[in-house]
Formats: sequence, structure tokens, C-alpha cells
Amino acid sequence: MKRWTKWALVCALAGGAMGAWAQADALQVRSWAAACANCHGTAGIAQPGMESLAGAPKDELAKKLLDFKAGRKPATIMHQLSKGYSDEQLQQLAAYFAALKK
Repeated sequence: MKRWTKWALVCALAGGAMGAWAQADALQVRSWAAACANCHGTAGIAQPGMESLAGAPKDELAKKLLDFKAGRKPATIMHQLSKGYSDEQLQQLAAYFAALKK
């Protein structure tokens, strides 16, 4: 019985920690996305002349970001900025902006 109680406690603590890590990841992605506001606007809604990211299809955004990083898509600055992120981080950014309302 004691062993079961300890196991249940360990699982509960691990589950709580995983939830905290997931929240920290969401906050981290939001922090990365804030750096995009200079060109793509607050909450991904850009001023005329720039591309809005809010509500764009996730797969399309991810492909563009990965293409910038690989040098397959011409850019003025995005090819440099995208190299500062891992492929997974770029995927997370794409998901973040896709989830925002247009």
C-alpha cells in the first residue's frame, strides 16, 4: 500500500510539472512572437505593405519560415532572423500565429 501511495504521489507531481513546462513553453513561444511585431504587427496584424501572420495556415507559415532559413525563399532580413531558431521553434511560431484571429 505504501509503495502505491508513493507511486501515485510521484505521478501527480510529474503531471503538475509537465503542465508547468507546457505553460512555460507557450509563454516562450509568445515571447519569440513578440520579436515579429516590429514588421508583422502586434498580434500578427501588420500595417499596409507588410504581411500579416495572424490566422494564416500553419503549414504555409511553417514552410515559409523553413524556406527562409534554408535560403530557398528570398528575403531582406527573414533569412537571417529565421536562422536564429531551430526548426521546431519555427514550427511553434507558425502554430502560434495560425491560432491568432485575423
